Amino acid sequence: MKNFKRISTIVATVALTALVGCAATSTTEGTGGYIDDSVITSKTKAAIFNDPSLKSTEINVETFKGKVQLSGFVNSQADINRAVDVARGVAGVTSVKNDMRLK
Repeated sequence: MKNFKRISTIVATVALTALVGCAATSTTEGTGGYIDDSVITSKTKAAIFNDPSLKSTEINVETFKGKVQLSGFVNSQADINRAVDVARGVAGVTSVKNDMRLK
């Protein structure tokens, strides 16, 4: 009976640790949040790629908790403004941080 209690305690401890380890914190995401951000990143990249006035290879997109960060080097301020507008129009984007620079 003692062994059963010990084994039960160990199994419960391991299970609890695994569950807490996958939880999101203020600086990291849980699995679901990571997948959501991957979808937002993909949609944003696709939207930028499909815009004929933008060169998508020059614009990098990263997402964390719905906040999109755009970086890279572009030819004009108009390209920066257009990329930010396109990113804001993507479903799930809560804000856009512009770190793009002019060539």
